[in-house]
Amino acid sequence: MIEQDIAKVLVTREELEECVVRLGNQLSKEYKDKNPLVVGVLRGSVMFMTDLVRHMPIPMEIDFIDVSSYYEGTESSGHVKIIKDLDTSVEGRHLILIEDIVDTGRTLLKLKELFEYRKAESIAVVTILDKPERRVVDLKADYVGLEVPNEFVVGYGLDYAQKYRNLPYIGVLKESVYQREILD
Repeated sequence: MIEQDIAKVLVTREELEECVVRLGNQLSKEYKDKNPLVVGVLRGSVMFMTDLVRHMPIPMEIDFIDVSSYYEGTESSGHVKIIKDLDTSVEGRHLILIEDIVDTGRTLLKLKELFEYRKAESIAVVTILDKPERRVVDLKADYVGLEVPNEFVVGYGLDYAQKYRNLPYIGVLKESVYQREILD
């Protein structure tokens, strides 16, 4: 069972639900007449985005972009590679960019620059988790669920080597799990 790899639960299922409802209400008020394009950053945002849009009873479209900067490690490489681009044009659209966690900020900064270049009308960054201690670029999310300490977190879409996404809460991964793989 994957739960044996979790050192502690950082955010419970109930706390996640409270954040999602709060953010959904805020976004619905802000975007009620704007028909936003909600863009999920794959794969980590899927759980959060799915729950979030259910709490946004407004007209919207959704799309996904898949980018990579970690390459199955624990540290961002600083290089952002687009694996799957959007199918929808962003020109003149109000974008709501959904991310699982804002860590160094490099990935989101590159995505914001890309969508600005593509002439989006506006871009709002929404994240379930913010880890400001790790920020290396000047970027802040517009809507934040929770701020978390500088620990390696998994669950509710967040992964380590593509595992742990299916946990219904956010937990701290035991250091021995990723240290053992680094040593191998």
